[in-house]
Amino acid sequence: MCGIVAAVGREGNVVPSVIQGLKTLEYRGYDSAGVAIVSDGAIQVRRRTGKIAVLEEDLGQNGLPESSIALAHTRWATHGAPEDRNAHPHRDHLEKVVVVHNGIIENYAELRAELQEAGHEFSSDTDTEVLANLVASLLEENSGDLHAAIRAALPRVHGAYALVAASASDSDSLVIARHDSPLVVGIGDGVTCAASDMPALLGLTREFLVLENGETAILTPDSCQIYDPNNQTIERAVQHCDWTPEQAEKGGYPHFMLKEIEEQPDVLARTAFDRLHDAEGDVEFESEFGLDDQALCVFSRLRFMAMGTSFHSAMLGKLFLEEFAQLPGDVVNASEFLYSPKLKEGDALTVIISQSGETADSLRAMREVQSRGGKVLGICNVRGSTLDREADHVVLTHCGPEVGVASTKAFFGQLAALYLLALRVGRARGVLSQEQGFELLSDLRHLRPKLDALFSEAAAQAVQKAADILAPVNSCLFLGRGFNHPIAMEGALKLKEISYIHAEGYPAGEMKHGPIALIDDSFPVVAIATPGRTYEKMVSNIEEVRARSGAVVAVAAEGDEKVSGLADATLFVPEVPEHLSPLVNVIPLQQLSYEVAKRLGKDVDQPRNLAKSVTVE
Repeated sequence: MCGIVAAVGREGNVVPSVIQGLKTLEYRGYDSAGVAIVSDGAIQVRRRTGKIAVLEEDLGQNGLPESSIALAHTRWATHGAPEDRNAHPHRDHLEKVVVVHNGIIENYAELRAELQEAGHEFSSDTDTEVLANLVASLLEENSGDLHAAIRAALPRVHGAYALVAASASDSDSLVIARHDSPLVVGIGDGVTCAASDMPALLGLTREFLVLENGETAILTPDSCQIYDPNNQTIERAVQHCDWTPEQAEKGGYPHFMLKEIEEQPDVLARTAFDRLHDAEGDVEFESEFGLDDQALCVFSRLRFMAMGTSFHSAMLGKLFLEEFAQLPGDVVNASEFLYSPKLKEGDALTVIISQSGETADSLRAMREVQSRGGKVLGICNVRGSTLDREADHVVLTHCGPEVGVASTKAFFGQLAALYLLALRVGRARGVLSQEQGFELLSDLRHLRPKLDALFSEAAAQAVQKAADILAPVNSCLFLGRGFNHPIAMEGALKLKEISYIHAEGYPAGEMKHGPIALIDDSFPVVAIATPGRTYEKMVSNIEEVRARSGAVVAVAAEGDEKVSGLADATLFVPEVPEHLSPLVNVIPLQQLSYEVAKRLGKDVDQPRNLAKSVTVE
């Protein structure tokens, strides 16, 4: 869950580019940061607790020599508290090797004890320092060949890793390795670089190679030689990334989260509109989808699996599927599936959803499904990610890079993609007629201009009033029904993630079975009460809250005086067909969470204890 950036250049100083790339990856970890170089046969390291700005300040005061090779890391702590001594990069005790590493070495304690007995000394609590010492211990018997030493070390390592290493005796190459933690290689002009994620390298290149599990590589300024698990050299085609450096920057916004909330109308267009086949009332996905009508008719059920925010989109995928295709679906937390009974998979298509395509639990679940003989459709935002490469079928959401840790636009893109998927399955199975399909596509096209009202001055003032209610409290409840039960859960998660106010999302009918005991004048409720089959029931739930002196923030259709008359604050949204209400209703809840967190002085983009891409289990 940490961020790696490294580069080796033909000439000049690569440190500024590496630090700039590291700042792009700070969403992956911000407990500490560090950078190492190789210069005149020695390794020099600077590392500091805190954000990258603290490291930059230290570099300004205690600069490093210019170097054509550098490794940098921003950390989300797993082994050892966030302290300078636990920050990466890590060297072995004789300072022959320096390593940056993401993942978890599960047998690090046993390896550490073995190395200590052999005379190695340790100054940190990390598993990564163990890795550096293990590689260094094998360096001499491999004639100083760092790549050979790493390949000798890795069979003894249990767990996940993406690592970059350099040797004090070689300032012209880096060695990288990967197992169950993402690592990409950037191919630039006179520079070759590596990182946990593509945005970190967009300032240097837009041409990439992706390292697969079990592979290692040697990077020089002009080459990347990849080796397979059997140490055989392999060739791999370079992929071009369409993202631009500007997309990974704030663009004048105070926070990435606000920028990404306001990008959602354009996300709708990028995710959906090129795929709409209006004349047929159908959807046409790209070739990597790979499922025609006949294939889609084979499955008697679809299973949706995800974690976190993506789990809420999975819940909506199930509802869209049942609504449009009349096909049963189920939703499973990916981490729980790993321990489920091994049932036959032949009649099911499993849809795995992940913003990054690197979520560790979701990837393990994918591989478990495939090992049981099942097929997987991956929905993700990142081309070249592990989910994109390993799933049997793929739908990319094309949201552009999402940097804010609390997901907003990626969730929106997932909902749009799942809407299209359900429509495609419905048409393939003959449940939806051409005319019905056309109407659903028309609804989606007409949604785009309606979203503009959510970013008006009037909408902003309503969010401010609602924030007046939530900012002072310690806990609150989000209620929704039907299509908006998952949105209530997502709204609660957003508030919880970035403001640290305890919030729970519930199906509104469940309120009287427990949560109603909590309601008083210090416990507000956010109620989603837009038009649909459960509207009157939601109004009744609001009245029940009011009867117990609970304050109400309501999400309601524009002009709904019944709901607004009962609420203390109302977030008005444009009225849309019920099946599209989740895409509308989630936006003011995102805005509300953002405003509350900002008022409380919280770090909106980098909330405590959280990282953007959860690449450890």
